[in-house]
Amino acid sequence: MIPFLDLRDGYLELKNEIDTAVLRVLDSGWYILGEEVEGFEAEWANFCGVEHAVGVANGLDALVLSLRVLGVGPGDEVIVPSHTFIATWLAVSAVGAKPVPVEPDCKTYNIDPSRLASAITERTRAIIPVHLYGQPADLDPILEIARDRGIAVVEDAAQSHGAKYKGKRIGGASDLVCWSFYPGKNLGAFGDGGAITTNRPDLAEKLRELRNYGSKKKYVNSVAGVNSRLDPVQAAVLRVKLRHLDDWNERRNAIAELYSVALAGSGLVLPTVSNWAESAWHLYVVSSPNRDHLMSVLKDAGIGTQIHYPIPPHMQEAFQGSNFTPEQFPLAQKLAGEVFSLPMGPHVPTNVADDVRRAIG
Repeated sequence: MIPFLDLRDGYLELKNEIDTAVLRVLDSGWYILGEEVEGFEAEWANFCGVEHAVGVANGLDALVLSLRVLGVGPGDEVIVPSHTFIATWLAVSAVGAKPVPVEPDCKTYNIDPSRLASAITERTRAIIPVHLYGQPADLDPILEIARDRGIAVVEDAAQSHGAKYKGKRIGGASDLVCWSFYPGKNLGAFGDGGAITTNRPDLAEKLRELRNYGSKKKYVNSVAGVNSRLDPVQAAVLRVKLRHLDDWNERRNAIAELYSVALAGSGLVLPTVSNWAESAWHLYVVSSPNRDHLMSVLKDAGIGTQIHYPIPPHMQEAFQGSNFTPEQFPLAQKLAGEVFSLPMGPHVPTNVADDVRRAIG
């Protein structure tokens, strides 16, 4: 049996380090923010090559707070990918703005920069490119379009820990970059967690205030903030795992290479990585019009798979009030019906690629 993902394997590999780190926090007597969170923020900022990292409770909060500090609100529009996890859209609706979907590039599945200009209106306040599946979006044309029009860019990097765009790690190219440390991510905590990275000290300061009830000083609240703070225990776990992230990403890359060789000529559409990108390989996503049959075959062979994602955001009940139709976003609709993900992670056995090929014939 090869499960799609087994999170316990990562814990067992680093058990001694993680247990020591968690006990350090428990023994400290300090359980909200504090030195452990500050230590992780500094280390994560350094890893991403940026000046500031602000820990928050989860990846969705990272997106919501980023839009809030940029002043995005009711009456505004935010451009989002039509093919993405729904959190990208939910962040926009959470601040009262309207998500404006843009279709993906057919090869990378990321938002297509050539389609952005036609989606921009006088109400557009931000663009949220998503580095989907660990594949960096093409940032330069997105940033050029945004800067020419005075539009903010907030990257959704929830799946791209350690990915590189033109030789630089994702994390500081735009106004704000949002991260999730959900347990299944390349850098995952033992619960929810998130962060925002930026090179803008003004935004970092506002984010630290906003995440902590709108307070810089205890019991003094200058804005109507929220409670969205990265937990010190999760920060301690992340500090341990961060030391191993490059190695674990290299293992993911090795699995991806095995897949690409074994599945060549199989009839599956395999992932495309642009020559300017280094994927973090959060997921290895293939597509086929015979997806359901192939997933059933793999299940019978003891190989776990998942669909990322079976229902595009514009067709979710949560956005039925927007009156979207399937015909408006045919590429997102097509992908939702054909993509599926093979087992991927630093602890996936190296025989997985050959096993998949044998199973599907």
